[in-house]
Amino acid sequence: MRMYDIILKKRNGGELTKEEIEFVVNGYTKGEIPDYQVSALLMAIYFQKMNKRETADLTMAMVNSGEVVDLSAIEGIKVDKHSTGGVGDTTTLVLGPMVAAAGAPVAKMSGRGLGHTGGTLDKLESIKGLSIEMPKEKFIENVNKVKLAVAGQTANLAPADKKLYALRDVTATVDNISLIASSIMSKKIAAGADAIVLDVKTGAGAFMKTLDDSFALAQEMVDIGTNVGRNTIAIVSDMDEPLGFAVGNALEVKEAIDTLNGKGPKDLYELCMTLGSYMLILAKKADDIETARRILEDTIKTGAALNKFKEFVAAQGGDPAVIDNPELLPKADHIIEFKAEESGYVNKIVAIEVGLAALVLGAGRETKESQIDLAVGVVLNKKVGDYVEKGEPLAYIHVNDLSKVKDCEERLKRAFQITKDKPEPRPLIFGVVTKDGIQRF
Repeated sequence: MRMYDIILKKRNGGELTKEEIEFVVNGYTKGEIPDYQVSALLMAIYFQKMNKRETADLTMAMVNSGEVVDLSAIEGIKVDKHSTGGVGDTTTLVLGPMVAAAGAPVAKMSGRGLGHTGGTLDKLESIKGLSIEMPKEKFIENVNKVKLAVAGQTANLAPADKKLYALRDVTATVDNISLIASSIMSKKIAAGADAIVLDVKTGAGAFMKTLDDSFALAQEMVDIGTNVGRNTIAIVSDMDEPLGFAVGNALEVKEAIDTLNGKGPKDLYELCMTLGSYMLILAKKADDIETARRILEDTIKTGAALNKFKEFVAAQGGDPAVIDNPELLPKADHIIEFKAEESGYVNKIVAIEVGLAALVLGAGRETKESQIDLAVGVVLNKKVGDYVEKGEPLAYIHVNDLSKVKDCEERLKRAFQITKDKPEPRPLIFGVVTKDGIQRF
C-alpha cells in the first residue's frame, strides 16, 4: 500500500477503504508517513469529503491508535457529555453534580482549554487543593463511590487525533465536518463511556456559525456513536452570546455554585436541565424528558446537587469549604466597570469578542505553554434584550495587570451592540438529534 495512491484516490473523489484509513492513521502516528503527505490527504478530504462509513472507520482507527479506557468496573450505565466549545460554557460543573445526585454515574475525562478561557480542568483547579490527576483505579473508585469524577486525559488517549489535529490547525483543514466529528468522537469513545450527550453550539461564538452546519455536525457525531455501539444524542444550542454571565475560570466556578444553589443565570440553568434530562434518559434513570427534569429540579431544591459537588471536590483533594463560601476562590486585585456609551437595548453581544476580552486579561491560553490567571475574566451585567442607560455598567472587568485593561475594553466595545428597538428573542435550544434523525424546535 502506498500513500501516494491513497492521496490520488481521495483527490479524484474515491472512497477510501477501512484498510487504507488504518494504514494512514497507524503510519502517521508511528512517524512513518511524513507531514507533507498527510497534509495533502487532509486537503483532499477537505474538498472531496468523506462518507459516513469512511468517517466511522477514521474515528475507530484514531480510537485504536492508543489506550481505550475500560470502565466496566463502574456500576451502572456510564454517561458522558461533550460540548463543542463556547464562551462562558460552565455546563460540566453544574451538570456533573446534578446528574450524579440523580444516581447516574458520570465518568468524565477532559482536556485543557486552548483559547479564550480555560477548559473544565482549569476551572476546577481554581478550587484549592483539587487534583485532576489520578490513577485509573482511583478514578473508577471515585465514580463508584461519589458517582462523579473528572480527570485529565492520558497522553495515550487517541494519540493519532492529537497529531492530526495539530496538522489540521496549520494547514487550514480544521473545519470539515467528518474531520471534526471523528476528532471529537474518537476521544469520547476511547474514554470508555457507555452513552454520550453532545452539546453542539451554533452562532457567533461557536465553531459552527450556521444552524444547518451545526445540525449536520450533530448528525455526523450521533451516527458515529450509533455505528460503534454507543447510545448518543446531540442537542444544538445557542452560542451567539455568552452562556451565563461569567467568562473566566474562578468566576465560572462561582457561577456554577450559584446555579447549584438555584440562583444562577436562566440560560445556563435551562441548558443544564435539557442536557441533564437526556443524560438521565440514556442512563436509564428516567423514561421521558418531563420525569428527568423533575428529578434534576429536585436535586437543586433539596440541595442534593450542591452536596454532591462538595463530595466530589473533597474526593479529589479540594477544599469543600469553597462551595459554601465562594469568596475563598481566587480573586482579582481590581474590578473595573465597562460602561455603556449610549442608552438603548442590548441587540447583540458577540460571544467570541467577550471570550477574546477575557483572553487578553490572562483567562485563557494563546499557546500550550501560556500560564492562566485563574482569577481574571469578564462578568456581564446585561444580556441581549436588556435595557441599559448611558453610563450604566455593561460588564465588569476582573483584572490583575492594569496594562491589559485598554485592550480588553476595545474587545468589549466590539462585542456590545446597542439599538433603540428591543431585539426578537433568540432560542436557547434549536433541536435534538438522535439515531432516528433531526427534530428542530
